[in-house]
Amino acid sequence: MVKLKSFMFAFSKQSTLPTQPSVAIVILNWNGRHFLERFLPSVVASLWGNKRIIVADNASTDDSLAFLQADYPAVELLRNTTNEGFAGGYNTALKQVESDYYVLLNSDVEVTPDWIGPIIGLMEQDATIGACQPKLMSHAEPSVFEYAGACGGWIDILGYPFSRGRVFDTCETDTGQYDNPVPCFWATGAALFVRAKLYHELGGLDAVFFAHQEEIDLCWRMQSAGYKVYAQPASVVYHVGGGTLPKGNSRKVMLNYRNNLIMMAKNLPFPELFWKLWFRLLLDGIAAWKSLLGGDGGYFVAVIRAHLQFIRWVLVQRRQSVYPKKRKSPVTGLYPGSVVWAYFIRKQRQFSKIMGSK
Repeated sequence: MVKLKSFMFAFSKQSTLPTQPSVAIVILNWNGRHFLERFLPSVVASLWGNKRIIVADNASTDDSLAFLQADYPAVELLRNTTNEGFAGGYNTALKQVESDYYVLLNSDVEVTPDWIGPIIGLMEQDATIGACQPKLMSHAEPSVFEYAGACGGWIDILGYPFSRGRVFDTCETDTGQYDNPVPCFWATGAALFVRAKLYHELGGLDAVFFAHQEEIDLCWRMQSAGYKVYAQPASVVYHVGGGTLPKGNSRKVMLNYRNNLIMMAKNLPFPELFWKLWFRLLLDGIAAWKSLLGGDGGYFVAVIRAHLQFIRWVLVQRRQSVYPKKRKSPVTGLYPGSVVWAYFIRKQRQFSKIMGSK
């Protein structure tokens, strides 16, 4: 009887295909054959009839394309001639994809069968939700939230990002404490659902970022345009994380520091930006010197490079960036205090405790 009910449930979903919004799951790949082989089967098995699965290849030099053509002929392939990074690679690919919704999905994510339905259902109920993310769990420790977005991203008054379930390097165990769908400041780029039309209206991801924090910038611009960003924990996926640039990699450190400064410069009004920027540069410097004194010279050099590249962006590259079409104060997900102070000074390691302190 249980099997019969499961079959009828699956059949009823498939029978409503003509009324389902179209969903294009786009996986950006760069030398990730091992991840595609491991996790693509779960994506193919997703319980959503009106879907396309597309792999956008960022000029890989491994055998990713040969593997896909041999083992997954039904998966569509888009080929970029150069590695344009996460932001540029997706922009190039999505210009060629027509759909109601895009899902920007990392290749190192294992999805659950019904991960699409809860998010599309939520977004279909509220046309002002521009982007949404699932609950992001660690693939290595399935009961623990994953670093890159956890259960919905927030940002503090100085521009530091954190998440429900992850603050700096502390990832909480999931006990159902964040199981309600809520608006947030940003949705993770590891599994980002976004309205396709809105993506293009806002200019897509900022290609200047190359990789890291480009999804936070997009969600900030989305909120500035009057849309909401949500986390829907009824949808669950499992993320390996650090597949392309491992945690601690000096290039990753540089990109995170640089892109965070660029994001603030683009999205904050000048009077607010003026004092916050100087304060952030000071805090970055303290973090760099602390690392150097602790024996991590690579981290120190990465922060210095980030500041120099930020200055280059200000002087040379500003016109290449994508800016907010309107400027409104973000409605949700902005913590009015310092997460650095709460975490390092007050020793509040959990999202809920930090929120309770204000």
